[in-house]
Amino acid sequence: MGCVGSSRTKGDESVRKIRKPKPWRHTEPITRAQLLKMREEFWDTAPHYGGKKEIWDALRAAAEAEIGLAQTIVNSAGIIVQTTDLTVCYDERGAKYDLPLYVLSEPTNLTGEN
Repeated sequence: MGCVGSSRTKGDESVRKIRKPKPWRHTEPITRAQLLKMREEFWDTAPHYGGKKEIWDALRAAAEAEIGLAQTIVNSAGIIVQTTDLTVCYDERGAKYDLPLYVLSEPTNLTGEN
């Protein structure tokens, strides 16, 4: 029903099982250091584009966790998952949170060079 005290049921559309993103390629091969820098820059600037800092923090924790823990984090934070790979999520007020693939998984063309 959407009330604060209501519980989610199996048929509730807002509860989706999280999965890893499909394999993807960056536009050019990047190193792990470059990937980590991109991730840090994203998480540092993301809250400035709207939404609640608490939701951004929960999304970061979920993105950096194993799938099972990520599911628990998302559920406990009240995050509505639009896409099961976490690339599009919403909070209870309807604010949209777009996560790029590079914060959720590594590209297939990650190089070992620095």
